[in-house]
Amino acid sequence: MNMATTRIAALQMVSGPDVASNLVTAERLLAEAAAGGAQLAVLPEYFCLMGFKDTDKLAVAEAPGEGPIQRCLSQAAQRHGLWIVGGTLPMRTEDPARAFNTCTTWAPDGMLAARYDKMHLFSFEQGEERYDEGRVLRPGATPVALQAGALRVGLSVCYDLRFPELYRALMVPPCDLLCVPSAFTVPTGRAHWELLLRARAVENQCYVIAAAQGGLHPTGRRTWGHSLVVDPWGEVIAEWPEGEGVVFADVDPARLADVRGRLPALRHRRL
Repeated sequence: MNMATTRIAALQMVSGPDVASNLVTAERLLAEAAAGGAQLAVLPEYFCLMGFKDTDKLAVAEAPGEGPIQRCLSQAAQRHGLWIVGGTLPMRTEDPARAFNTCTTWAPDGMLAARYDKMHLFSFEQGEERYDEGRVLRPGATPVALQAGALRVGLSVCYDLRFPELYRALMVPPCDLLCVPSAFTVPTGRAHWELLLRARAVENQCYVIAAAQGGLHPTGRRTWGHSLVVDPWGEVIAEWPEGEGVVFADVDPARLADVRGRLPALRHRRL
């Protein structure tokens, strides 16, 4: 690996309703990512809990800076000297009937580096399959990007992927990497997952990493999986189709510069 590149890892999980066992799995996959040379690892949305019903999130919601989920992420980051984009966890609000779906990012010293509350709340109906995150979640209000080592990283979550204006807001100044921890449904994943991720990479001329839930969960729900990394030209350079696993890729600043230099679309924006 060229020293100028940054190795990243997308961690795919099939989380269940027991937080403690999900944290054990996450710790094992983070160790695998670190052993594979990753400097930054991304967990999927709700890595800590895929419950039987929406309100299960409220029972395990944590206060900022407190609780076993955040402690697990902080300790793993410090143990492995790793930047961790911690998928999402339920974060308390002042309303006990509502939580934020929060993506926390942890620096290699174990300190919290950034917090992003998912801005767009998913709802979908197809036959017996129905979702409405707004029943128990409160939307966030602010786009968040951070400097993680050599990379400027933009944060987003799952359904955010359908709102390109969020990613445009993250590109001032331009990001090197956009993160999309997700738990896509099978119908929407089959139709739009790769299409949207590649589009976000192409229009923003940067790498995109999407760590997903992927498989049949203990609750009976099935998620799409296909955790992947897309390069700035829109090429899928790494993918993990289904089941638990870790997929690696390298963010190459020379590739970023080449794509942006040959086709300077970011400089041509008018709006």
